[in-house]
Amino acid sequence: MRIDGNVFLVTGGASGLGEGTALLLAESGAKVVIGDTNRAKGEALAQKIGPTARFIAMNVADEAQGRAAVALAVNEFGGLHGLVNAAGVVHGEKIIGKHGTHAMASFRRMVEVNLVGTFNMVCAVAEVMAKRSPSASGERGVIVNTASVAAFDGQIGQAAYSASKAGVAGMTLPLARDLASQGIRVMTIAPGIFDTPLLASTLAPFLPQASQSLSADWVKPQAEPVLPKAVKEEIGRMVPFPQRLGRADEFAALALHIIQNEMLNGEVIRLDGAVRMQPK
Repeated sequence: MRIDGNVFLVTGGASGLGEGTALLLAESGAKVVIGDTNRAKGEALAQKIGPTARFIAMNVADEAQGRAAVALAVNEFGGLHGLVNAAGVVHGEKIIGKHGTHAMASFRRMVEVNLVGTFNMVCAVAEVMAKRSPSASGERGVIVNTASVAAFDGQIGQAAYSASKAGVAGMTLPLARDLASQGIRVMTIAPGIFDTPLLASTLAPFLPQASQSLSADWVKPQAEPVLPKAVKEEIGRMVPFPQRLGRADEFAALALHIIQNEMLNGEVIRLDGAVRMQPK
């Protein structure tokens, strides 16, 4: 599928992997709808991109809000050709910890946002894509979901997060098979350790300068923390090669290649520098 002139919805598009993807899509000539819970950052990004971008405040797990984002794309830009599902949350909690057993509320939140939210957006966009006139090859749309290497080698304390991302990876092939008759491709990227606000938010409580605004284990700090250079370098050494954290533009480049390469369908691609996480 070509990118120039086509319309794409990017969830979690206000920061991190989603922001990098929204920017690269726009630079490549696409029209972009940015969906995110962070209104201030989302509106600022849409303004930065210009008239080919729109922002909508949304929760991916909410059916009505998901459909509203799709409707915005259709109403503002005349259609919808692709979805990049980059919205997600992360949480670390042991099954038996200092304060008792793993909270069901935090487990449900991981599954609700990461897995149910992904599926909700797939359904919302597929309904519209299926009504589009197909390309010469019969293609009507492309969906790129985001899992994680935690789906395959989750760490101690990542039972909830790993379960949610394993669900995203596991439904990739059945989604592709379900939507093949509609000419809609479905792929998943499983990133390794990337330099994003999500990673910083996860590690911030364990650093000396940790934010004091965390009101619960799974709630992000009000101000997004930034990892010190030394911490980034130390974590980056866990990656065989290149020995550094991944960058959002590298995720974005793979997402765009998936969109353009029609033979990519029904597969999960690890984007991780060959890292295989060990329990510690």
